[in-house]
Amino acid sequence: MDLYFSPLACSMATRIALYEAGGSAVFHEIDSATKTVLADGSDFRKLNPLGLVPVLRTETGVVLTENAAILQYIADRYPSSPIGAGSGIERAKLQQWLNFIATELHRGLFALLLKAPPDVKAFAVEVGVSRLDYLNDHLQGRDYLLDRFSVADAYLATVLNWSRATPQIDLAKWPAIKAYAEFLHQRPSVARALSEELPLFQAEMARHKKAA
Repeated sequence: MDLYFSPLACSMATRIALYEAGGSAVFHEIDSATKTVLADGSDFRKLNPLGLVPVLRTETGVVLTENAAILQYIADRYPSSPIGAGSGIERAKLQQWLNFIATELHRGLFALLLKAPPDVKAFAVEVGVSRLDYLNDHLQGRDYLLDRFSVADAYLATVLNWSRATPQIDLAKWPAIKAYAEFLHQRPSVARALSEELPLFQAEMARHKKAA
């Protein structure tokens, strides 16, 4: 498998899921500004015209996009790992949390705080508070979103990490979320992914600053 990623972006969730499942992939770093594959300078948009990570190319050459879909594929690819879910209500609950993270937190909150104009950021915070309240209530007395670590936790750990760059969201206001994020940062798969991608992110920021 080939995973196309940008450092500390939502694609880090797939890296975490692979490490958690004992899987492997060839990692291809994409510069988030130029949309080039760093290893060979090729245009990433020829693989995904939207220029968005993650992209996963399977062993058979099938190209997958969209974080939630890729995470569920990884979970199904390694059925001996408990990061996925079976059929019926168990799978529906996993999909529920993957979609909540994708729509309400990733796109509906943090992506706007990182890139949108000030008035849009203010609206995102106003709406996001209720989403974080909901998540905080769910995490009271829980270590994970489900009854065990799943690909949804890999995604949520990745998204919550962005709060370090969004001062409008102070996780201390949501103690259960803050405790959850700190707990997951100690998990080997999450800690490993962060330790690998943080230096790459810092290098990317240095490149962008030099090119500006």
